[in-house]
Amino acid sequence: MYPDNHLRFPSKTPVFSNPVGVTLATLVVCIVLTSVPSLAQSNSGSAPAQQSQSQQDQMPAAAGGPTGEGGPIAVPKRSTNEEAPPPPKPKALEAPNPEYSLHVNVPVVTIDAHVMGKDGRPIPLSLDQVKDHFKVWEDGVPQQVQSVTVSKAPITAVLLVEFAATNYNFMYDALNASYIFASSLQPQDWVAVASFDLKPHIIVDFTQDKQAIFGALNSLVIPGFSETDIFDAMYDMLDRLDRIPGHKELVVVGTGRDTFSKLTLDQILKKIKATPNVTIYTICTGEAFLEWVDAATAGNPNMGPVMMDYAQARNQMNAFARMTGGRSYVPRLLGELPDDFREIAGAIRDQYTITYKPTNTKQDGTYRKLRVELVGPDDKPFVIRDQKNHVLKYSVIARDGYTAKHEVE
Repeated sequence: MYPDNHLRFPSKTPVFSNPVGVTLATLVVCIVLTSVPSLAQSNSGSAPAQQSQSQQDQMPAAAGGPTGEGGPIAVPKRSTNEEAPPPPKPKALEAPNPEYSLHVNVPVVTIDAHVMGKDGRPIPLSLDQVKDHFKVWEDGVPQQVQSVTVSKAPITAVLLVEFAATNYNFMYDALNASYIFASSLQPQDWVAVASFDLKPHIIVDFTQDKQAIFGALNSLVIPGFSETDIFDAMYDMLDRLDRIPGHKELVVVGTGRDTFSKLTLDQILKKIKATPNVTIYTICTGEAFLEWVDAATAGNPNMGPVMMDYAQARNQMNAFARMTGGRSYVPRLLGELPDDFREIAGAIRDQYTITYKPTNTKQDGTYRKLRVELVGPDDKPFVIRDQKNHVLKYSVIARDGYTAKHEVE
């Protein structure tokens, strides 16, 4: 059986017994077959011929087929002017043993470190005194330090202020601390101001104009919400700072208490670990008021959970700063704030920048623990003395780790 759209010949064909008849029949068939196309063409009319000619006129010269309403349907032909591919290289000239090279990109890790005294203030040491005494451990493995420099870079910071309708004492301390921080800035510093309650609000973008910063703080008059979602606000600010090149600071002023964030404490800690080149400084507000409440309500069992909540908030603020090599301050008096901010500015402007290539070259996105110390001869602790030759107690403040790059990055 044949498909319906195929031609089918009859099962019986005429039989010619006369050879001359066969020859004449064949001749007649050939004449008929040759005359049919010409007859069909003559009877088709001029309209299809004109349409075909119109399509040919519209068809670009480079097209390889007919055209439609949207242009050429077929793929354009290759240009005849294209250069021919170069001839194959003779086998005699090919190198018998091709050379292969392997390039491994080992990142350089940069650490900003501060040498702080027992009172929390930076100890002024020259680079010549400490350059050869810094030692770095990564996951407990000692690293070869490449360079140690002293950077005196301007401040590039975001001032994140808690502004919520919780307690006037907290709001009063936060605004005063922010004003004092803005007053301590120098002309070359860049600062942005943001506040947070239920969500973060950018009041003024990065500027070197102190009056613009004061104007932004003056706009904080009436808080709209009582929530203090510090986890969400810090995550948003860290995400924005991560897009800015260079080293940045995040100065957080508030109680540290979170009430309604979508994120958890573990998530914000993970974000801090994953954000490089950001140092966090925290100012805990309302400490004098909390001490007064604790003394006034001593023995009240209902106030125990509340005071524990604020104590936990202070611990969180301290953890945020410590993880990034910063410091957390808990001022009880307004007069302490100028010294605190001077200390922050001094730590930012005068810091030691240490670089090294890690021995662990894997780009697996893991978190590497860091430890930075000053080591003297024979791997003993480095001794710092004051002008009276007294031994000073000190500590080296730096990030406690970093997140390695992932191979797909």
